[in-house]
Amino acid sequence: MSLHDVRHTDPNTADAQDMPLTLPEWPTFGWADDMRPAMRAARAAGEVAALVTLHTVIGGGPRPPGAQMLLSPSVASGFLSGGCVEGDIAIHAARTIEDGRARHLAYGDGSPWKDIQLLCGARIEILVERVTPDDRAVEDLLNAAGTRRPVQWITDGDARRIAPSEDVDAPPCAVRAEPFELRLRYDPVPRLAVIGSDPVALAIAALGSQSGFETTLVRPQGPAAPPPLSNVAYSRASPAEALEALTPDRWTAIAVATHDWEIDQAALLAALPSDASYVGVLGAGRRVVDRLDRLRAAGLDEPSLQRLRAPIGIDLGGKAPWEIAVSVIGEIVAERHAAVSGSVRRAALSRPPE
Repeated sequence: MSLHDVRHTDPNTADAQDMPLTLPEWPTFGWADDMRPAMRAARAAGEVAALVTLHTVIGGGPRPPGAQMLLSPSVASGFLSGGCVEGDIAIHAARTIEDGRARHLAYGDGSPWKDIQLLCGARIEILVERVTPDDRAVEDLLNAAGTRRPVQWITDGDARRIAPSEDVDAPPCAVRAEPFELRLRYDPVPRLAVIGSDPVALAIAALGSQSGFETTLVRPQGPAAPPPLSNVAYSRASPAEALEALTPDRWTAIAVATHDWEIDQAALLAALPSDASYVGVLGAGRRVVDRLDRLRAAGLDEPSLQRLRAPIGIDLGGKAPWEIAVSVIGEIVAERHAAVSGSVRRAALSRPPE
């Protein structure tokens, strides 16, 4: 991996010294939005790390409050701006790793680093805290992720703990100035179950995995060999059996894309009564009425039927596999952010029949 050096003098450090640090020249590390895999990697390597949290944004910016980075000798993950401050943050992170002292950074209006400009015109405030391989809060956070429990990361920069997060309407990130306290919500990793086997189903599963979903492709009685997709689990079970094993929760999306009425029906009968936050089915709009009638005849109630997204995806006008995949993942992401922000969800079955 090609690396470059960044050097900077911290005006808040009495005996400031230049400290060489490294960041990858190509910032693919910024694709990561969830720092738990990076925490797990640093722990496995036995490395002390700096967890960097953007907690205040004034005037708008490319990243929201709650965005994070994690930096250690072998791990770089996440980003907090459009490349304006990451190199400088890495220097402060190295010092926090070395001396254990939390750092409160501000960039933009009122910042002590006049040479660092935010092109968006915002002011951002950031906490840098040190986490060790045996940090109990990190252990509790990763354990909660393994059991899909939403929790809050509560820290003053020096001491941190994990608490349950049952309030789904609580803001993802909250900060108190005096005394300083940061609360950051960590939800379970979003999951995606794709039921189908054609190129469209494979494209939805592949893009879902690349977009950060824990993805499972379900192909009933499919071939023994798994699909040639990275980080996609595979099930040959029936839709009902596969979804029962998955145990859909409110962080789970289900995309039915089989082109087979009977398999579609079985999948929707299992998916719609579940706790999944999103259920969509591929197919022409003119088939929606028939689908609903069949589902009603099978015993599904109206609240369950109103949850169905049919035809699946945002109407982008394209019908190629990757175009449909973009429309499906886009709709799922839009639904998730609408739920977090409290905005009104788009009505189910809103597009007219084709």
